[in-house]
Amino acid sequence: MPEGHSVHRIARQFDRNIVGRTVAASSPQGRFVEGASVIDGREALEVRAVGKQMFLRFDGDVWLRVHLGMYGAWDFSGEVAVDATIAAANGRMGQTNQRGTLLDTPILDAAGENSLTSIGAPRRTRVRMSEQTMGLEEQTEWPPPVVGAVRLRLLTEATCADLRGPTTCALQTPDEVAATIAKLGPDPLVDDLAEGEERFVATVRRKPTAIGLLLMDQAVVSGIGNVYRAEILFRARQNPHTPGRDVPEDTVREIWHDWVRLLAIGVETGQMMTMDDLDPEAYRRAMARRDDRHWVYHRAGLPCRVCGTTVLMEEAAGRKLYWCPSCQA
Repeated sequence: MPEGHSVHRIARQFDRNIVGRTVAASSPQGRFVEGASVIDGREALEVRAVGKQMFLRFDGDVWLRVHLGMYGAWDFSGEVAVDATIAAANGRMGQTNQRGTLLDTPILDAAGENSLTSIGAPRRTRVRMSEQTMGLEEQTEWPPPVVGAVRLRLLTEATCADLRGPTTCALQTPDEVAATIAKLGPDPLVDDLAEGEERFVATVRRKPTAIGLLLMDQAVVSGIGNVYRAEILFRARQNPHTPGRDVPEDTVREIWHDWVRLLAIGVETGQMMTMDDLDPEAYRRAMARRDDRHWVYHRAGLPCRVCGTTVLMEEAAGRKLYWCPSCQA
């Protein structure tokens, strides 16, 4: 499932290529024909990302709400502009690591995912954006042929955005959008950081639910998924089974501050880089291979990178939870 950084990057892609343009909307799959007919011919006016959900406003106060879920993805094709906001992160071009070291060339991982250009592309290209797949392929036919089960196609004169497999694709009124967002926990890229911290701390500290489940609850905090959950808890050396109300307040605040940092890094690099203090060569390896990018996620049965204890994996509310029983005792 795309985590918060991916959805914010997708929203920025929409801001660069769709917002401010009139769209032709259709539902090749046939499951969103009525909704597509409503937004067909309207101008896209703004886009918002909150946690794992994206909201696209059209003239006439019509909003499109999209939640990609486990299998959803956006494919962009045509003239796809590089996201200048991300490309100029920290006021400089190029890929940076958490220590601020400037790397002269972007790094592609095995999935075809790279840093600042991962959601931009040469003209006349096809770009897939999801958590599982991100890559480029040459595309010359325009408009592009429909491939697979496309729930919604948004087509401008130059750019095409195809939506496949979302959990939610629905039109909402402004009041419905406000109600949806009101149910979500704070998002560091949307909410005031101080206010968001206090909301997060207050919610966690009154809950008997395990902290490992609370971090996945989008009503508690927006955007954290399975990868960030495991990594944030390890970085805090926090047992995932501890009830939220029993986690020391300082630790809860540390978790919030760490999420603020990691989300910003994820948006800038396009990857869930959670390891700190890597030298340039180790950083390149980590960016190129997901297995070298995380402390405990996907490392069940392998030794902890810190203490050597075998990393555990268990089911928690239907999702895989990775943790070190020694570092996070």
